[in-house]
This record gives sequence, C-alpha cells and structure tokens, in this order.
Amino acid sequence: MYEELYKAWKKEKESLRLQPLPKDFYEKIAEYVRKIREESRMIDNKTTKGKLAKSEYENVKKMINELLRLRLEKILNSLSSGEEIPKNCLTREEEKIGEKSFLIVEKFEELAKNLLHGKVSAGASKKSRRKVVVRFLKDVPAIVGADLKTYGPFKVEDVASIPVENARVLVRQGLAVEVETD
Repeated sequence: MYEELYKAWKKEKESLRLQPLPKDFYEKIAEYVRKIREESRMIDNKTTKGKLAKSEYENVKKMINELLRLRLEKILNSLSSGEEIPKNCLTREEEKIGEKSFLIVEKFEELAKNLLHGKVSAGASKKSRRKVVVRFLKDVPAIVGADLKTYGPFKVEDVASIPVENARVLVRQGLAVEVETD
C-alpha cells in the first residue's frame, strides 16, 4: 500500500490536473495507517525495526497530508472556475465533500452578484432555504437534500421541487434544468 500511496502522491504533485484515484483509495489508506500504527506500538522504538516503522509512519503522514492538500487545491480551483470535475477522478469521500464545497462557491458567486447590485447578503438568505422546480434530463438516484430530507430517485423527464442548493448542483452537472414558475 505504501507504493500505491507514493505513486498517487507523486502523480498528483507532478500534474496540474486532478489525477484519478480508486473510489476506495482512502479506505485502503486508512486501513494501512491503522496497521502500521498498530505494528509500531508493538515494536520497541529503540530497535532498528522500531525506528524504520516510525520513519515509515512519518513518511506516510507527510504524503497523505500533501496529497490531500494538492487535491483540495485542484478541486477548489475547478469548482471556482466552473470546470466540471470528472467523477472518475474523485474518491467516494471527495464526491461527498465536493458537493458541499460547491455550495461555498455558489455563496461567493451570490455575494458578488449582490454586491454588483449594491446589496449585501447576510450569509444564509431566505433564498437558500427555498425550493425550486427542476426537470430531470438523466436518471438520478435518491439524494439527501440540503434540508436533510430524501428526494427521488428520479427518472428522465421527472419534475420535482427540491432545495435550491441541490438544484444548482444538479443543473451545473447537466442532470436537470430549472423550470420557470410564477
């Protein structure tokens, strides 16, 4: 697993674009870290084997931290520029975090729009608690809304009223379009 982590870290460091990772990459890394921490606790730190185990753990810790920092920077840069991130590049955990990060970008865009209209937004506005009507362009599995309620699953051409935050994500990903209502 050390070799897999090293390769992922090196590729991420050498590339300007987000590199693909297996969906279960972080699960495997967490298991590997648990294993080496457990092993290092059972070994005397004064022995050569103990020093090597400690060194391995320190290297792994540095690579994980830098890998996560690099990936976060690339994901945030993509989100802020409106660039779509290929799903095959993200782990399961990053997909969940990415959906929430997108909302931060949306809030900053909303703030910029309000400022250009001479208004100041006080963070969570009534607009963010509203629902909007969308028509689905593709099948979408059930989602947990920003209001923590479950919506869906949805089929092509289904129409639904969902929280505006979720609607924005779905529209940006090309999965739905907003339906104008009066």
